[in-house]
Amino acid sequence: MHNTSNSPDYNFSLDHSLIQQQTFITRVYGWMSIALMITGSVAYLTATTPTLTQLIFSNTLFFYGLLILEILLVIGLSGLINKINAITATILFVIYSIVNGLTLSVIFLVYTQGSIASTFFITAATFGIMSAYGYFTKKDLTSMGNIMMMALIGLIIASVVNIFMKSELLYWIITYAGILIFVGLTAYDTQKIKNFNAAAQEEEAVKKSAILGALTLYLDFINLFLMLLRLLGRRK
Repeated sequence: MHNTSNSPDYNFSLDHSLIQQQTFITRVYGWMSIALMITGSVAYLTATTPTLTQLIFSNTLFFYGLLILEILLVIGLSGLINKINAITATILFVIYSIVNGLTLSVIFLVYTQGSIASTFFITAATFGIMSAYGYFTKKDLTSMGNIMMMALIGLIIASVVNIFMKSELLYWIITYAGILIFVGLTAYDTQKIKNFNAAAQEEEAVKKSAILGALTLYLDFINLFLMLLRLLGRRK
């Protein structure tokens, strides 16, 4: 019987698939990193420009309008990814990272720059460890991911409720639970992105999936950072 696993064509196919997977992963993390840099730069620029700060935070309708726009961009990008081209998806992702930077500029007004920087590096280290775990582990993280997603829904509901309750106890429960949830989601989402079969997709589909993967990990990183900042940040 002919052993196809030792044939040159079979080995070439494996090498080609591996290269495509690595290229896809590089795209995902590349776009995620670009989006984080855009968000951070816009947030800092906004916080240090009194005119922009005044425009955003003195006008409640404008601020909540930005928040609604963020939600619409995420929903639109996720829901319409199969109906738009890769360029449009990329533009929407960049716009989202800019708008998110505008709203996140508030952290520079509330927390010291030193604590923001230290929390960012702690977040990056934690994210890196959990992302590496999700990438290299042989364990299927699907069940854990499903639990994390259900917990995230509960977290969102609790956060909305606490807007009205203003409970300090619930605030800290949400904070600690949020850290655990986004740590878990980082590993799960990384494994899900890794398992995407780039070799079986057309280039246009691969580009769009890379943007969607970058958005997913970007959201995990930002939310983990904000939860850790609640815990570790020093207020001015």
